[in-house]
Amino acid sequence: MDGYASLPRFVLVVLLTAAASLCAAQTYTVTDLGTLTGDDYSVARGINATGQVTGAVGSDRNNTSGIFLYSAGQMTNLGTLGGTSGIGNGINASGQIAGYSTSANGTYHAFITSNGTLTDIGDLGGGSAVAYGINDAGQVVGSAVTADGSNHPFLYGNGQMIDLGTLGSPNGVDWWNSAQGVNEAGAVVGTSYDAKGNFRGFVWSNGKMTALGTLGGAWSEGFAINNKGQTTGIGYTKGDVSAHAFLGSGGKMTDIGSLQGPLFVSWGLAINDSGMVVGYSDFQSSYHAFVYSGGKLKDLNKLIPAGSGWVLEQAFGINNTGQIAGTGMLKGQEHGFLLTVK
Repeated sequence: MDGYASLPRFVLVVLLTAAASLCAAQTYTVTDLGTLTGDDYSVARGINATGQVTGAVGSDRNNTSGIFLYSAGQMTNLGTLGGTSGIGNGINASGQIAGYSTSANGTYHAFITSNGTLTDIGDLGGGSAVAYGINDAGQVVGSAVTADGSNHPFLYGNGQMIDLGTLGSPNGVDWWNSAQGVNEAGAVVGTSYDAKGNFRGFVWSNGKMTALGTLGGAWSEGFAINNKGQTTGIGYTKGDVSAHAFLGSGGKMTDIGSLQGPLFVSWGLAINDSGMVVGYSDFQSSYHAFVYSGGKLKDLNKLIPAGSGWVLEQAFGINNTGQIAGTGMLKGQEHGFLLTVK
């Protein structure tokens, strides 16, 4: 006899409805990217169309880290540019990775990979650079030190690094001006200071840099751009009492909120061509990773099987099939994760 059969009908309806809701909430499978022998942690940063992931794997005991490629269930350590640390931040459809690494003298250098080999892509005259994004054409974006000591956003392609300029940030001032993402058309998103010392997100396209808006406050930052020109990042709210992730589309910035209300902070870090945004938000005394889709902000921890052992803290990448890469805590250890839609 079925165990439900002896229950009153109204109780049965409630239980079955609750069970259906619980199943519906578990919309992703979660894959542990793991670590390599001798390493204590992994962090995932970028994901491409086929689910390859990059980031860093490292040892807290030795204070070292190296760039990894995760592909077909296997993690490969690609090493560094001769220093003790490095991280892959973006990966394109060909599996090329862009990121940054320390060199033997300890300075940061931007790189691009080819067949698993890291190549230093240079700088803007100041001897140091970091890279954050790459598109399928192999164009790389990031921030580089100029000859006068400023930090400027750059676009690298065909062996040449171009200074994208700023929104008015004075030369010689060590404010952080950086490009963070690039789409297939070569449009770039990032953050720059203006002459008054206020920072704003920007979009650079065809030689022109345009400031993004805010969410009513003074400042914003741009982190990602998709092939429709939609952007995401973080914008300060009215009175600068908080800052929230946003979806920028058609010249309008939509506040997508946070997981704990208007006074808490959230960051939008990646966006796919469907306008789905991932990032992370304040949550109690820590962070929780989120996905924003269909006008709703959802805690990714509520969308994976209960009892998984995971606390998904930060989501850094999403591809067009909805796979998400990020970093969380698995049984007390920091590991990269890959979420796949069920």
